[in-house]
Amino acid sequence: MPTPRSAVLTAVFLVMTMLGATPGRATGPDDSLDGLRREAAKARADLEKATGQMEQRRRELERSQDRLRQTLKDLAAAEADLDRIREPLARLANATYQQPGAAGSMAVFGGGDPAQALRSTADLTHLASGQQELVKRAGELQKRRQDLAASAQDLQARNAVEQAKVQKQVDDLKDRSEKITRQLTALLAKVSPDKRLELGCDRSLAAGAKRFPNGLIPDKYLCPLPQKGAQLRADAALAFYKLNAAYRKRFGHAMCVTSSYRSLADQHRVYAERPGFAAVPGTSNHGKGQAVDLCGGVQNSGSAQFNWMEANSKRFGWLHPAWAYSNPFEPWHWEYGTDGDR
Repeated sequence: MPTPRSAVLTAVFLVMTMLGATPGRATGPDDSLDGLRREAAKARADLEKATGQMEQRRRELERSQDRLRQTLKDLAAAEADLDRIREPLARLANATYQQPGAAGSMAVFGGGDPAQALRSTADLTHLASGQQELVKRAGELQKRRQDLAASAQDLQARNAVEQAKVQKQVDDLKDRSEKITRQLTALLAKVSPDKRLELGCDRSLAAGAKRFPNGLIPDKYLCPLPQKGAQLRADAALAFYKLNAAYRKRFGHAMCVTSSYRSLADQHRVYAERPGFAAVPGTSNHGKGQAVDLCGGVQNSGSAQFNWMEANSKRFGWLHPAWAYSNPFEPWHWEYGTDGDR
């Protein structure tokens, strides 16, 4: 059975986050951006809610299947118990048929030894009592078997219905995602790569990213930069897109990035390679997703690129922290919205 977070749903989450628009809607530069983001957020929330409901239904179905398995196990045990008493029950019935209880009664009231007649009567009473208990036990087992069989049948029927509901929900989500993907694929061709990145970066994820330890932020809370493999926290990434666009307008090409978000493992590697220069692992702003190391001229103090960054970066929320001017001097290191640790 398809899983809720199938490849199709993953793909549609990405596409819907990138645009979130309906067919025919204009994709003008600024006037539709907020609307696109709202639609993307709503569509993603709807799918996440439906996925959560589907997962809850799946868990309930699994619990019901467990009950069914236990019921079938109990049913098998009841049938085994019933099989075990069928043979003695049959022997008892056969003995009763061959020597009816009336014979003992006649021995008491007819001729012969009275003591022998009494013993025969006692034996017959004991036999009848055993027969009654055996028949009673057989009846109880038979009823339990019938109850368990009915319960198993009911569970199987209800599980089949739940299975069908889950499958329908999965199919509906797949159909919806495929339809939206087809609609938005056409719109993607009209959107520039930079605009696509901007639309795909949800600022609200920044708050979620702050909940995670330094260097342990899941990819879900990071946004890609135009530079391959580079990522930042959502708010820092959105500011970087604008900074990068202004830089491209001035120098004719995108900014050069050598490092952005660093996982804790990467921080340990860099610290081992540059002891005394890199921040202690777990304290770097790279691990918070709000710092970049730049190249392409910015790494050289006094260059046109470095001077431009000094003059313009703060307009976009980026700055060269005070410590990076002297302790140690790192003209390539820039941070978003902070003058804290490196």
